[in-house]
Amino acid sequence: MRDPTALQTGRTRLATLCIAAACCCAALLGTVVADSRWLAALGDTILDDRRIPKGVPFASAPSAHWVNVPALGEIVFGLAHEVAGVRGLLVLQVLAVLIAFCVLAADMRAAGARDAGIGIALLLVIVAAFQWLFFIRSQLFSLALFPLLVALLRSESRLPSRRIWLLVPLVALWSNLHGAVLVGVAVSAAYLLVERARREILTAAGVLVAELVALCLTPGLWRTPRYYYDVLKSEAARRGVGQWASFSFHSAPDVILAVGAVPLLLLAVKARPRLWEWIALAELLGLTINSARIGAWLVLFASVPAAAGIRWGSERSATLAASVVTVAFAGLCIYGIVRGPLRSGASPRVLAKTLALARGTPVLATDQLAEQVALAGGRIWVGNPLDAFPRKDQRLYLDWQEGRPAGDRALTNAPRAVLVARDGEADRRLRHLGVARLVARDSRAVLYVRRS
Repeated sequence: MRDPTALQTGRTRLATLCIAAACCCAALLGTVVADSRWLAALGDTILDDRRIPKGVPFASAPSAHWVNVPALGEIVFGLAHEVAGVRGLLVLQVLAVLIAFCVLAADMRAAGARDAGIGIALLLVIVAAFQWLFFIRSQLFSLALFPLLVALLRSESRLPSRRIWLLVPLVALWSNLHGAVLVGVAVSAAYLLVERARREILTAAGVLVAELVALCLTPGLWRTPRYYYDVLKSEAARRGVGQWASFSFHSAPDVILAVGAVPLLLLAVKARPRLWEWIALAELLGLTINSARIGAWLVLFASVPAAAGIRWGSERSATLAASVVTVAFAGLCIYGIVRGPLRSGASPRVLAKTLALARGTPVLATDQLAEQVALAGGRIWVGNPLDAFPRKDQRLYLDWQEGRPAGDRALTNAPRAVLVARDGEADRRLRHLGVARLVARDSRAVLYVRRS
């Protein structure tokens, strides 16, 4: 007869090994990309002024109408950057990955997954969701909170209790951090309306209504729905560009997502999930096809029933080798944090020259570079958060980034400095027009000065 203690130790060690591997990859491959530095820039402003500013203070385009809902997320990013610079943002990412994988492993064990199932499912998550695990963006908050919400729903599905009301404060916190809370509310609605309402209709209705109210417990209060509407109806979302791009087999990250997600979905189907889980999977799959960025939540949701669906593999205790590898991963994780995230965007030299050349005037820069300028204390014309600006400015800015002739008018909003991604569409268009002179460049960015 097998020793239950040894069996549980084996499971714990294997889960720890996978968690350490995920954190190690996040620390070593973590890269600060677009949709991250603007939060730190706004967070710095909030911390300095002790109030939430109207609009986007580092941009010259009008934005006073913008409802700043994720102010708490901005403050967290601002504090992390103030304490440790870009390393602080990397620490936030590693913590988010750690929370996500710890919750997933615990949820898999609660679902009855075997040792092999936990390991295989977590490894597939690392593959499928690599760009959400390694690219540092504002979505790191949702990376931590989505598994918590789903774990609570599955716990309630197994044994209903008053803990279901914990959804309300969780949604309130999440709404102040990141907009993917809407995905969490949609998934929780599937459970409340399909399963919980059959037994406790008043509780299900009460929790769902309270969740919708909790969505508005932000600095925007009653204007919070307007914020989400503007995000979903932004020009970037309408065009399906950047993070709003639909799933495509012509995109390498999307292909990698499919490589990990398809086995997870097949294994989840094999596990015969509950009806509300089927509906949630269908919701997430449809949203992923429309916008590939939702794929992270599809993968995280499917991983738990997928782990339970794997019924092969031995249940032997972990060996000493597993412990050694876990310690090695932990050491590499610490090394990655000390080294800092992989460099992206403009070099410090080009960034400093940009600020000196601009002399306080707005810089016209592509998305990630614009965030760098803002975080360094400079001014930009338009940048992230793009939905904060009038639709005509959003359209003009995207046309310029994409190198379209219709975007040439954007150059009138930058008296001196123009900073673009090297060999990007905007860079090629500038060289073609000949209206700016090259001043400095590095491997990723090119700085131009407008000709008078």
